Amino acid sequence: MAIRSKLVATASTSAFAIALGTLAAPAYAQDNGEGEENNPTSVGQEDEVIVVTGIRASIDSSVAKKRASTSIVEVVTAEDIGKLPDSSIAETLSRLPGLATQRFDGRASKLSVRGLSPDFTTTTLNGREMVSSDNNRAVEFDQFPAELLSGATIYKTPDAELTSQAIGGTVDLQTVRPLNYTGDRFIVGVRGEINDNGKLNPETDDKGYRVNVAYIDQNAAGTVGWSLGYARMVQPIQEQYIHTWGYSNLGTEEDPAFFIDGIKPYVKSNELTRDGLMGTLQLEPKPGWTIAFDAFYSKFADDQTLRGQEIAGYTAASRDILEVEGGVVTQGRWNGIRTMSRNDFSDRDSDNFAIGANGTFEFDNGWTLELDASHSFANRTYQAYETYSTSGRGQTGPSDDITYTLGGSNGLTITSGLDYADPAVWELGDNLGWGGGYCFPEFGWQCDSQDGFVNEETSDDSLTAFKAAARKELESAISGVSVGAKYSFREKEHTRFGQFLTLRIYPDTLPIPAEFLLPATDLDFLGLGGSISYDARGIVDSGVYFTTVENERNRLSDDWSVDEAVFNAFAMADLDMDLGGIYLTGNFGVQAVHTDQSSLGYATTESGGELIAQQINKGDEYWDILPSTNLIFEVADNTKVRFGAARVLARAPMDKMNASRRFDYNAANADETDILQSPWSGSGGNPNLRPWRAWQFDLSLEQYFGSGGYVAIAPFYKKLLNYTYDELTVQDFSGVVAPGPVQPILTQGLVSTPANGEGGKIYGIEFSASVPFDTFTEALDGFGFIGSASLTRSEVRKTADSDPEQLPGLSREVINGTLYYDKGGFGARVSARHRSAFLAESFAIGLSRQTTQAKGETIIDAQLSYDLTNAGIEGLTVYLQGSNLTDEPFIQYYNDDPTQFRHWHTYGRNFLAGATFKF
Repeated sequence: MAIRSKLVATASTSAFAIALGTLAAPAYAQDNGEGEENNPTSVGQEDEVIVVTGIRASIDSSVAKKRASTSIVEVVTAEDIGKLPDSSIAETLSRLPGLATQRFDGRASKLSVRGLSPDFTTTTLNGREMVSSDNNRAVEFDQFPAELLSGATIYKTPDAELTSQAIGGTVDLQTVRPLNYTGDRFIVGVRGEINDNGKLNPETDDKGYRVNVAYIDQNAAGTVGWSLGYARMVQPIQEQYIHTWGYSNLGTEEDPAFFIDGIKPYVKSNELTRDGLMGTLQLEPKPGWTIAFDAFYSKFADDQTLRGQEIAGYTAASRDILEVEGGVVTQGRWNGIRTMSRNDFSDRDSDNFAIGANGTFEFDNGWTLELDASHSFANRTYQAYETYSTSGRGQTGPSDDITYTLGGSNGLTITSGLDYADPAVWELGDNLGWGGGYCFPEFGWQCDSQDGFVNEETSDDSLTAFKAAARKELESAISGVSVGAKYSFREKEHTRFGQFLTLRIYPDTLPIPAEFLLPATDLDFLGLGGSISYDARGIVDSGVYFTTVENERNRLSDDWSVDEAVFNAFAMADLDMDLGGIYLTGNFGVQAVHTDQSSLGYATTESGGELIAQQINKGDEYWDILPSTNLIFEVADNTKVRFGAARVLARAPMDKMNASRRFDYNAANADETDILQSPWSGSGGNPNLRPWRAWQFDLSLEQYFGSGGYVAIAPFYKKLLNYTYDELTVQDFSGVVAPGPVQPILTQGLVSTPANGEGGKIYGIEFSASVPFDTFTEALDGFGFIGSASLTRSEVRKTADSDPEQLPGLSREVINGTLYYDKGGFGARVSARHRSAFLAESFAIGLSRQTTQAKGETIIDAQLSYDLTNAGIEGLTVYLQGSNLTDEPFIQYYNDDPTQFRHWHTYGRNFLAGATFKF
């Protein structure tokens, strides 16, 4: 793509991730993927050369590209197809300046750019916008095998040609173009993996593997090229997990004593299986004419097994405070408490597919025409089953005295007296009285027929796009002009509902069938001992349960679709001029964007005890004008100053744009006259919700030195013109008949829906550096350091009078660093990435999403590699890699108080050993 090629070729403000992607590079002159050798430097006689390869060659290449770039970007490139070392591109991107990922089930998945949550980052593949298998816009990067990608570019400053922009940034993933290579190549990689937590659930595995194969070739004339790639990953994740229900103050406001309400200790085992396919056909029917067809497919299955106990504080006969520190009960005892055993499983399956055709045609009159068409879709199904076992239905069995103590490597420890692994004590059934199919309103929710539960969610997302653009090269200070248009249509459909599982022999409980019993699950990591274990999948399939829909109103309100038709017209001019000894390059331009958005959903309520559901189809149309400029001043031979300014937008999360609404009635408030205590209430989405809009300003000062050395300082400022928040509005319920004989006094209530708020600002500064130590002394040849630090602040308000809000995904400090050695075929590196506290996303009841405060974390990885060319085996590189070497926990907490932890995840260390072979 001639028009976009200059953007794809731009360089990173840090060579950090490029180094990671090329650590295993052989120690001889390598083809760089474009038919050229990697910067050999001649010394002495003509046939004597010093060849810089591997990490150092990548750094040199990235710095050269950085000096020619027209935007402020970050870039990660693979030395060759299959050479990115991480399990997914998410792991690689998390090491770039200003970028951070949240771990989900032990792996990096979604990406935050410059403090904005993943929903405000746009992801493209070969320049084309990608859809998401998530229930919002955020792309789950662990769907993409790193082995099938040739690189990625993150645009922090847009230009007018970048039609898929975002306030956070645009991440463009790239696959190979086979005609950029000379000759054919066949690459095979094999890796084995082990988790040092071992098998936490007896039928799961702590070992996995990864294999990848790629073939690239072209015809003898170099006019037809093709590439094919396949990658498979089977990855074990073994997790120890503790969740606390909350904290209740048993003291006073002046002298608080926050006591834990309950504990869920679990061991969780995930087996991730991902298959990825990549293919490209590239044609050059005549010089300057290029046509490319490419396809990408990823199938992802996540099978999870979870076992443990629900320690329900509300069932305790009494609570004893044993020790208080800082207002938190650090040691306490529940007397006469009951628990419920959990044997759960879930299956998440995702498919991602993208196909595209692109043609660029250069004409003799200086014009270039580009045509592009693409389609992508993603679908996901998620089923989560809970099955319970009891010591006596509805809190009738034996109780226990349990003492908890906060602290330690897992957050807390407990002592108890009951045997939680004895199948003579524990039978299938409900122990805590959690509602169920036989619970009617007159019984309240605390019934005893919920013997299990099923959450089901589906998401289907598709996008079709067409683009046409033309460019004219000029010989003046305006070196070229581009004009074009793009049209895209996107549709996302979502469903979610829950069902109760009830034993067919209810109200009796069922002894666990012997054929499904498994060895006890070990909960000794917090001191509980063994917990009853059985094959929950087998028991569900055996048909011992029947199901009842939890709530038909909930099911309908979570059934929605959102459509977006977007037309984008753009014009841009490139600059190339001498300003009295200061060389100026860059561009300026504008986009005009028309959006037609709509949503189909349901409004549900009850009138006279009957469910009323009304289908709703609403939406909005609007224009946005988005000017932008990028200016690069070469103030000295080795010094550049970059400036970027643009008006940008990021479309609202789709679950907030849905048209569904649910209205509720609380009979206990029938006599209230204050609308704040009205019996009527409701919540839902807003199909008229507008995008986040912002003005952003970027500056970057870059100083180069030596071979591959530089430092960069990049301050930035984003002025948010609006902000999405939940707003309470008055709704009239006249004509709705309340259930029961007494009708309420009020006929109005407050309904919560998303709205566009006041806005605010996000600002910060990024530091990055690449320092080859041979700059100081030849004795340190081969050693070097690459690192970055990003400091970000925000001040965003719902309204002009409200207090500032904390933005999801924003860490005030993000720091990355790598110390490396690369010489003579031997490579070694140790990397650390740190992010400070942030609002993290997690699952709440019913698969709904919520944000909770997460503690800062530091992840340390390391790798060793050796190219066996010197041993006579050309093309073979072996390596050993370790991730999460300090077994860093992922911790979320309540009330802005790290001592009141909510979730404590410990994932263990993963070790990999493997080899790549190219011939």
